[in-house]
Amino acid sequence: MKQRYAGLRNDENGSMTHLGQMVRDGRVFGLIPDAEDCANWDAEQMQVLYEKVYAEWGKYAHLPSRLPDELRARHAKIYQDAIKHAKANGWDPELGDDN
Repeated sequence: MKQRYAGLRNDENGSMTHLGQMVRDGRVFGLIPDAEDCANWDAEQMQVLYEKVYAEWGKYAHLPSRLPDELRARHAKIYQDAIKHAKANGWDPELGDDN
């Protein structure tokens, strides 16, 4: 049985995971609709999204500061909302002893 991604809404740590970041970045770059949370996507689908996201970031040296104004504002909004949601759901941004 293939592993499936739980989706942004059901991801652990308030979606503050590598997969959650990839989904948010997919939204930033318009690779997936804002309503898409990738629930039930298999590893192959997530890999395709990863490759597209990576290619988009490559255009900007993988730095949010290098994004054009519109994308930088979109990135900031998406991540501010995500952090607010994660903290409200118990996510603690401090690293633990095992990190």
